[in-house]
Amino acid sequence: MDMETATLPKIADIEAAAARLRGRAVPTPLLESPLLNDRLDGRLLIKPECLQRTGSFKYRGAFNRLAALDDAVRRHGVVAYSSGNHAQGVAAAARDWGVAATIVMPADAPAIKRRNTEAWGARVEPYDRNHEDREAIAVRIAAETGASLVKPYDDPFIIAGQGTVGLEIAQQAAALGVRPDAVLVPCGGGGLVAGTALALADRLPGCLVHAVEPAGFDDTARSLAAGTRLGNAPGATSLCDALLAPSPGYLTFALNRTHLAGACTVDDRDVLAAMAAAFEAFKLVIEPGGAIALAAVLTDHLPLAGRTVVAVLSGGNVDPGVFARCLAAG
Repeated sequence: MDMETATLPKIADIEAAAARLRGRAVPTPLLESPLLNDRLDGRLLIKPECLQRTGSFKYRGAFNRLAALDDAVRRHGVVAYSSGNHAQGVAAAARDWGVAATIVMPADAPAIKRRNTEAWGARVEPYDRNHEDREAIAVRIAAETGASLVKPYDDPFIIAGQGTVGLEIAQQAAALGVRPDAVLVPCGGGGLVAGTALALADRLPGCLVHAVEPAGFDDTARSLAAGTRLGNAPGATSLCDALLAPSPGYLTFALNRTHLAGACTVDDRDVLAAMAAAFEAFKLVIEPGGAIALAAVLTDHLPLAGRTVVAVLSGGNVDPGVFARCLAAG
């Protein structure tokens, strides 16, 4: 898609995505722990997208993107690049539509994510994330096969699909009789937080939406401060493999600079502690990138005292060894 001519999604696009996803995506609940609320002196609601199909929010955007393709185009299949969660979302959506999917995935991606991607029926094309350009590989495959490229975040249909998380937060909070003061959302390329913020700007105006990024990958925070897209310096590492985008997307940043109240960063140690807290308080298995918004609350990046805050837990596709490490760390 030509980013110079692509149209930013609007609330009507998110509503259309919700209609397409009805009966397909899981309307994940808002959960809370009275004991954790007591500890934080406020009200924390979590949105566990680890319970979504394929174990992350990515299915929402992937299905919406494929649903919007012309039938004749879709029959040629799809190709995507991903460290694992978008891969699984695209693979599952492709299976739903009965079309082939090829996923360009880092050779060092968590084994569980590769296994699950292949289990959904996709073909995995491994690449070296330190020396090869994943998007260039995917573009080549698309040109050779006629498949449609399904980008992980910089696509209006992907953003609109992810925005259904925001619609659900507003609906479910209203059903609980609460109005959140703020919502914290994990951020890599920015599709989930952009879509969520767009939905909440319409449904809950005045609710502050914050992006949360891994330490060393604070491109959205720095870009918001600078007023222009900035990239990450090479060489940084993080356990949050799902959030390691090189820079904000064109479309996602255009939305986020308008709708976000801010962004913060959390280090791996605090992410591991949040994974353990999610297991203890909610009996949930969360991957590092999926736990980062909860980590921001637990480390007081956004003080909860006297407030109601929603933290989106974006995925649960964690390598067993990493999860054992978080439990051991406590």
